[in-house]
Amino acid sequence: MVELLLILAAAAAAAAALAGLGYLLVWFLLHGRRDGPGWEKLEGFRYAHRGLHGPGVPENSLAAFRRAAEAGYGAELDVHLTRDGRLVVIHDGDLERMCGVPGRVAEKTAEELAALRLAGSEEHIPLLEEVLPLFAGRAPLVVELKTDRHGAAALARDTVDCLDRFSIDYCVESFDPRPLRWLRRHRPSVLRGQLSQDFHRHPSGQGPWNRLALTNLFFNAFTRPDFVAYRFGDREKPAVRLCRKFGMRMAYWTLRSRADVALAEQEGALPIFEEPDRPKEVTH
Repeated sequence: MVELLLILAAAAAAAAALAGLGYLLVWFLLHGRRDGPGWEKLEGFRYAHRGLHGPGVPENSLAAFRRAAEAGYGAELDVHLTRDGRLVVIHDGDLERMCGVPGRVAEKTAEELAALRLAGSEEHIPLLEEVLPLFAGRAPLVVELKTDRHGAAALARDTVDCLDRFSIDYCVESFDPRPLRWLRRHRPSVLRGQLSQDFHRHPSGQGPWNRLALTNLFFNAFTRPDFVAYRFGDREKPAVRLCRKFGMRMAYWTLRSRADVALAEQEGALPIFEEPDRPKEVTH
């Protein structure tokens, strides 16, 4: 009887040790930086997704950002690097959806892109330096870095250098861990966030490894983000729940009802929204 109890006690101790090691491994993979500077400057704002766009006001246009700034909102915007090294604000890497022409942003010069018009309007693809004065001294920005095959370091460097020329509070996020890794090593004062979603439900052209790693936030081990920006409908994924348990800050996208915005704010997350209760626009 005593021997059986000793065996059971040893088995329980081994199981506890393995559980502890498993917890430490998961913590090592997922935990981020908890003391990144300036988060308090981003709290208390709502962020208009690609600007406050709607009928007649295309996404990521100067008109959409002007509407957001004048309404007291911050904004989420997308930055690409052009062929000649300029920073432009547009979501898709391909020009077909928003401009109705073939080609990729990274293959065009800034001058070529400036000649195009957004969604049949008179609005053009803005340079980042055209957007920033609208928010100087006003609300913060959530800036997404959009990489296209190469140039991740240059995109990260040039974007934060441009942002720092203006009186704007901001954070930077990306699905691609490479620019976040660059920021971690070279600009640790910049708040950085790992963007993700359940890529098993929304493949978005990702390969099997990227779907697994991005969905479960494995790249956190390399980027050590200040926050996780996750698709709102997927926020109950185990990796996201563990990040919250580890004390990581959160941002949720894209919120399309007032109830969802309120819920995100109750959870202490930055809410990235499109006009509440308006039908979703067709996006790529």
